[in-house]
Amino acid sequence: MTTTTATTTTRATAASAAPGFRTALAFEWTKFASLRSTRWTLLVTGVLTVVGAVFVGLSGSLQPDDTVLGGSLTLGVISLMVAGAVGALTVCGEYASGTITATLTAVPRRGRVLAAKAALLACLLYVTGLVCCTAAYLVGGAVLEDGKYARGEPLPALFGIAGLFALVGLVGLAVGTLLKHSAGAVVTVVGVLMLPSLFGPLLGDLQRWVAGATPTAALEKLTQTSDASPETVGSLGAWPSLALVAGYTLLLLGVAAWRLRRRDA
Repeated sequence: MTTTTATTTTRATAASAAPGFRTALAFEWTKFASLRSTRWTLLVTGVLTVVGAVFVGLSGSLQPDDTVLGGSLTLGVISLMVAGAVGALTVCGEYASGTITATLTAVPRRGRVLAAKAALLACLLYVTGLVCCTAAYLVGGAVLEDGKYARGEPLPALFGIAGLFALVGLVGLAVGTLLKHSAGAVVTVVGVLMLPSLFGPLLGDLQRWVAGATPTAALEKLTQTSDASPETVGSLGAWPSLALVAGYTLLLLGVAAWRLRRRDA
C-alpha cells in the first residue's frame, strides 16, 4: 500500500510540474527544425506542387473543360502524400532514435506532447500548402495559354486545400503514433489516399461513398478538376467533404492520444 501510494504521489507531482503547452510547443519546434528528414520533406511538399504546375502547363495535357486551378494542382495528390509522410516522420523519427523517451520524460502529460506536435505540424503544413498552391496557381496561369482555359475560383478554395494539407499531415502523425514505424505509417497514409480510388470501380454503387470520403476526393472537388464527377468522388460538396476528412482525422488523433497514454514509450 505504501509503495503504491508513493508511486501515485510521484506521478501526480510530475504531472503537476509538467511544462505548459507553450513550452511543449517550443520543444517540438526545436526537434522538428533539427531533423534534416522533416525539413527536406516539408520543402519537397512545396516545391513539388509548383514544379507540377510548370510541367502540366508546358505539356499541354489539360482537357478543354479543365480549369487553370485544377490543372496547376494536378500533382496535388502526390504533395498530399509527402505531407502525410512529414506527419509520420515527426513522431516515427523519435521512436527510431529513442528520443521519444526523453520527450515523454520532459513532458509527462502525453496528450500534451501529441497536441503540441499536432499544432506545430498543422501550422507548418497549412502555411506551406497555402504558399505553394497559390504559387502553383499563379505559375500555371502564366504558363498556360491565356484565355484557353477557365480560371476556376481560387478563393476560398486555396484556403481549403491548405487545410487539407494540414489534415493529411495530422493523419500521418496519428498513424505514426499508433504504428511507431516510418515505413508502415507512410504506406498506410498512401493507402488511405490512393486505394479507395483505385479499387472504387470494384465496389459498384458503393464507390461514390468509399472513394468520396477520402482526402483525394476532397482535393479534386476543391481544385475543381474535371475528374471530380459524382460517380467517382460522390455528390457531397467540396466543403462538406473537407469537414468529413477533418472529422475522422480528429477521431484518429483521439485514438492515437488514448493509445499513447496507455503504452510504454
